[in-house]
Amino acid sequence: MSTPAAVNLEGVGKRFGEGTGAVQAVSDIDLTVAAGEFVSLIGPSGCGKSTLLRIVANLIEPSEGTVLVNGKPAGRARLDQDYGIAFQSAGLLEWRTVQGNVELPLGLHGVGKAQRRAQALELLELVGLADFAEHRPSQLSGGMQQRVAIARALARRPALLLMDEPFGALDEMTRERMQSELIRICAETSAAVVFVTHSIPEAVFLSQRVVVMSPRPGRITEIVDVPLAGRDEDVREAEQFFAAITDVREALRGRSPVTDEGPA
Repeated sequence: MSTPAAVNLEGVGKRFGEGTGAVQAVSDIDLTVAAGEFVSLIGPSGCGKSTLLRIVANLIEPSEGTVLVNGKPAGRARLDQDYGIAFQSAGLLEWRTVQGNVELPLGLHGVGKAQRRAQALELLELVGLADFAEHRPSQLSGGMQQRVAIARALARRPALLLMDEPFGALDEMTRERMQSELIRICAETSAAVVFVTHSIPEAVFLSQRVVVMSPRPGRITEIVDVPLAGRDEDVREAEQFFAAITDVREALRGRSPVTDEGPA
């Protein structure tokens, strides 16, 4: 039996409001994200990237179209905790320790105390923060807080991670380190990722495919494949990396990527 796609969107649209005051946020979205695939959404501010992510997460309902997550309706996938989600703000609870924050979703689903502790410590080891299990969030740097948030998102061992600009508030060096950490974590967990970003280099470094969206109402105007040989720090200086950045930039400008034979 074949593994279902992590995400399958067909004809998805979303309107906010009614009548003449209605705003069409996204329209005619068709997208499939394979199991284990890393896909980024990029486009101008207000194009509906975050709206689309929230539709996949079943935090809001689409106005039209169908949404499947791991082969299930989005609402069922949310109840089954088939995905983890991380936002730009880590959203950690200051009155809980780092370990307590990671344990939170496990406790909400009735996992026993000993198992919660074991899983939380395993996840903190995965994100390189086992030594900080008893610290409070305010004692950590911004990058460390985001790593805790990722560990918490992975607590239920989801097949899918939904990430809405999780590194947007970090300085450039920390952001690059976090990108490399995320690549490593995804390789170890085999989770698929849908990642919202405004950064072209970030999208290219992380993704197998970059989904380019138009200004509102957001539509998919192009999907750029990113065939990098590897995703270590050296690739940031590679010709392929800069070529892919150019392809995404041109797609955002509404121009087709250029091939050796001329315009595509």
